[in-house]
Amino acid sequence: MAIATYTKTGAKATAPAKLDKSVFGVAPANQTLLKEAYDAYLANGRGNFAVTKTRGLVSGGGKKPWKQKGTGRARFGSSRNPIWRGGGIAFGPTGLENYTKQMNTKAKRLAIRQALSLAADANRVSVIEDIVSKEGKTSELATLLAKVEATRNILIVVENKTPELVRASNNLQNVKIVSAQYINVFDALNADTILFSAKALAATTEWLAKETK
Repeated sequence: MAIATYTKTGAKATAPAKLDKSVFGVAPANQTLLKEAYDAYLANGRGNFAVTKTRGLVSGGGKKPWKQKGTGRARFGSSRNPIWRGGGIAFGPTGLENYTKQMNTKAKRLAIRQALSLAADANRVSVIEDIVSKEGKTSELATLLAKVEATRNILIVVENKTPELVRASNNLQNVKIVSAQYINVFDALNADTILFSAKALAATTEWLAKETK
């Protein structure tokens, strides 16, 4: 499977790179595993910030609203009980909820192979000889991405992220840089262009293909 390949300056390479079918040729029979991996990624990144006050945490309510007997009304010991306006919340979030979802490593990597295969089938994968940003300038990286026709949501996969490369991409909207072994289903499915460096492609192939052999 040959794909568009570019030199480090953004020019078309004479010899196109080839994708390993064991990684980029795994067509999913259905979307079940991809959905599980996608949902797990979102769940594991979910912030747990919602906290409500129980009746014991709401200020006031120390005095009994009215005497126990003789009024003809129902008995109440506090005005902060959950069924009164201004009272505590009976079953609200406490901030201790665990929303994470677990997937075993084999299933997770299969889902990544399926996501990369869908991207390759849709011609959303390309390879560049190397991505280097010595000075960390945004303009240089933006010019390079324009030369390789990378548009909209761009996922750049490198062997190792450098501070200069991260700084160059920080001000580019919809551009994300990840190391080869940190590709996930969420990024792979949402990217309109997945740009691998040559070394990152080799590292990703070695990482994901070893389980299929």
